[in-house]
Parts: sequence; C-alpha cells; structure tokens
Amino acid sequence: MHTNNEGAALDRLRALDARAVRGSVALVDRLAPGDLARPTPCAGWDLAALLGHLTAQHRGFAAAARGRGADPGHWAVHPVGDDVPAAVDRYRRAAEDVLTAFAAVDGPGRPFALPEVSTERPVPAARAIGFHLVDYVVHSWDLARALDLPYDPDPELLDAALPIARAVPDGASRQAPGSSFRPALPEPDGAGALDRILTMLGRAPGWRAN
Repeated sequence: MHTNNEGAALDRLRALDARAVRGSVALVDRLAPGDLARPTPCAGWDLAALLGHLTAQHRGFAAAARGRGADPGHWAVHPVGDDVPAAVDRYRRAAEDVLTAFAAVDGPGRPFALPEVSTERPVPAARAIGFHLVDYVVHSWDLARALDLPYDPDPELLDAALPIARAVPDGASRQAPGSSFRPALPEPDGAGALDRILTMLGRAPGWRAN
C-alpha cells in the first residue's frame, strides 16, 4: 500500500521522466548519415556507442519494471550498425516501451532489479525511475553536444534531476570501463542547475567536439 501523496509523487516523477525521454527522442530524430561516428562527451564513446547504450538502458529498465530486470540479456548493448533510420526507429520503440512499462508500475516501492546498481538487492521503483530520469537528462545533453544542437531542459525537470545526481555515488565504479558517468568535476562559480548536474556526473559543461 502507498499513500495518496506517494502516488502523486510517483506520477509526477513518471511525467518528468517521460519529458526527459521524449527530449532525447527529439534529439535522436535529428541524426543524419555520418553522425554515428561523431565523438561524444562520454569518454571513448562515439554517437553509435552512446545510442546503443541508451537503447539498451530503455529496454533494461522496461524489463525491470515488469519484474524481469535480473536477466542480463535485457541490458545487452547491441551494435547500432550504419543504417541511421533503422537505429533511430529502434531507439524510438525502446523509448515508448519503457514509458509504457513505467506507467504500469503500481507503487513507489515496487522492486526493480537493476544489476548495474546492485546484484544483491532490488531498488524501489521511485528511486529506479529517478535514476532513469537523470540518465536521460545528462545523456540528452551528451547527444546535443555531439550534434552541436541546443539543449535547454525546463527548470522543473532540472530541479527533479539535481538531487538525484547529487545522490549518485562518486566512487571507483565511475572509473570502470563502460561507465556512463565519470568522477565528479569542480563546479564552476555561479553554475546553473544543468551545469551542476553535469559536473557532478563528470561532464565538462564547455565540452565541444573537436
């Protein structure tokens, strides 16, 4: 059982997550032939690798919402290939699938198996959806920077993402190969919410492709 307040908080979180996800879809829709080889702010990842990661995370979180997240196969990253329209279509379908799965979650305490977070204990739904939200705020910025496009999420979305970013452990796991977050960087003086989120998760707000 959960209270009306908890239910309302979960609904708000889902709505904000959907806003972040659909923002990422709008950016992915801008991909053109040749873009998949562009560098990204994610160290060692070009746009093809980033898109593969983002597609896999949607599918993994969707599986977790349906009680099947412990199966590593749901989190597997598959090669994007060089067919941009097909890659974009796969991303759009994965994005809609995770939003559908999250919409069916019946309470903030529903356990999500997130093996990338812990293999020992599940994560409550509200916390898991929060992780997904901050992922897609930060990775949307990654996409925008790689494509040299603007990214200006609304203040409500950033206000929700900021405390989640602050709670992400800044430990050795961020140095592991394949980690999508790097060790935190110093926060610039007078930084706004987005730049604070980015530096907490190892991004240099001034990054540009060479």
